[in-house]
Amino acid sequence: MILNRLKEEIDIKIVYYGPALSGKTENLKYIYSKISPERRGELIKIDTKGERTLYFDFMPIEFQLNPYKLKVHLYTVPGQVFYKVSRKLVLKGFDGIVFVADSAPERREANIQAMEEMIDYIQSDGLNLDEIPIVLQYNKRDLINALDVEILQSDLNRNNWEYVLAIASMGKGVIETLDLILKLTIKKVKAKVV
Repeated sequence: MILNRLKEEIDIKIVYYGPALSGKTENLKYIYSKISPERRGELIKIDTKGERTLYFDFMPIEFQLNPYKLKVHLYTVPGQVFYKVSRKLVLKGFDGIVFVADSAPERREANIQAMEEMIDYIQSDGLNLDEIPIVLQYNKRDLINALDVEILQSDLNRNNWEYVLAIASMGKGVIETLDLILKLTIKKVKAKVV
């Protein structure tokens, strides 16, 4: 969180984290399409040949949190294994995290590895998992062979975080996920500002 009392602005950073092709970028693209142009900045997306997001997506959204203007910056991390350093850099200075898990059975291990890596990064910065706004999004629920929610919960949610079922490619659960992470993050920000 960056607080500028002079300008009456608060900047918060929400990071969408998860394995490659889990739907992080789909979430941001859908959110971008639903927010009026006056309330959002430019969606910056860096693609490379054969890969989805090389570095991050960034999209500032403005809200009013009287007397402050709240600027929410949404980022995604690159999911590919070889972008480990980039993921850690994008995660720096976050205020809230959405972990996007892929419901495909063949992506189960990738989900677990991404979660373990994220937790390791958080703890290596000396942060307490219980004090961080984190929401899980179980994406691709439209798959015929989607993993049972109980399996996803057992694999990924040992901290009893709130979760949302989603089909990001169709926009289902995307706004609900954003609303939930914003609610949790703003609650924490208000406690710091007051």
